[in-house]
Amino acid sequence: MRTRRPTDNEQPDQTAPGRLIGHVRKSRIEQLIQENGSMSIGALASEFNVSEMTIRRDLSELETRGQIQRTHGGAVVERPGTMRKASEERFFDDRRNTNRSAKTAIARKAMELLNASQAVALDVGTTNYELASMLSERTDIRVFTNNLRIAALMGQSQAEIYLLGGRVRQKEMSLCGPVAVEQARRLWFDIAFLGVSAISPQGIFDFAFEEIELKHAYIERAKKRVVLADSSKFDQTSLIQISGFDEIDVLVTDAPPSARIAAALQAAGVEIIIAPPLSPTG
Repeated sequence: MRTRRPTDNEQPDQTAPGRLIGHVRKSRIEQLIQENGSMSIGALASEFNVSEMTIRRDLSELETRGQIQRTHGGAVVERPGTMRKASEERFFDDRRNTNRSAKTAIARKAMELLNASQAVALDVGTTNYELASMLSERTDIRVFTNNLRIAALMGQSQAEIYLLGGRVRQKEMSLCGPVAVEQARRLWFDIAFLGVSAISPQGIFDFAFEEIELKHAYIERAKKRVVLADSSKFDQTSLIQISGFDEIDVLVTDAPPSARIAAALQAAGVEIIIAPPLSPTG
């Protein structure tokens, strides 16, 4: 005979040792997230001996109360001065001119990760665009992208460039959707350079639902996954989580991340490469 699980307002079933009543469990969940900065659904379900569905309901209620912030696969706590929500996505030209020297330095450092005869995936984003401008004269690699700006830039050079097909996302001038994802999943890349809008101890984030599946395809089909992000994106979240740190290999940035992000990166085995911003004279 199946044992009925207690509801949130009932005392725990004696056949399920260690299970807490609902309001006590939620209080403890909030406490754990406060102490750790973030927690995954799986870890919380194991901690409290309940299903992941129960944890999702608890997190939804805590988020409604304003006590935590849900993410893909878990939750984080927003602490003053350490975690903030990234502002809404801005147009390309505005973003390109923000922290321009840092992005150029990051792109130059990223160049050092490339070897001859490699297949390279270039994601959307202003730092990837800076990288593309430096790759334009290289004829010893093959570049695959869904970024129309990158394709137009590199298409004027002798570089070997391939453009994935799909629906045009005007704001970013990128191609996305099932056609682009299917094409990417037929390929194997030696290295993929990923653009992100935010980085927290929980992982990497972006604004656009339309771009996420293609980013996942780049991650799945690349031997080395490299995130290019300037330090203004640290300790933020945005609309949707791309992945945790366990799915990337390298972060190239312009300044050391906060202690919480650095600890999460180290735990996932991610290499951190610092590229100090260039001086005005280059």
